[in-house]
Amino acid sequence: MADTNDYAATFDLVDSDDDQRISAGELHRLMEVLGSPITEEQSVEAVRGIDGDGDGLISLAEFTAYMRAAGS
Repeated sequence: MADTNDYAATFDLVDSDDDQRISAGELHRLMEVLGSPITEEQSVEAVRGIDGDGDGLISLAEFTAYMRAAGS
């Protein structure tokens, strides 16, 4: 089973301000760069779906749990 270290590099790429959290804005920009733009509302909903502690941000632990559940 993968641990957080397995996902840290990907997490760091998305966490553009290096605050150890992924925000809806960072996710929104990532999707634009990847050529699959989503609305700001979709970004907020995506973060909400992954955010386990309700702070409106995705931590590395939450990102890892999501990636494991997604089978990545």
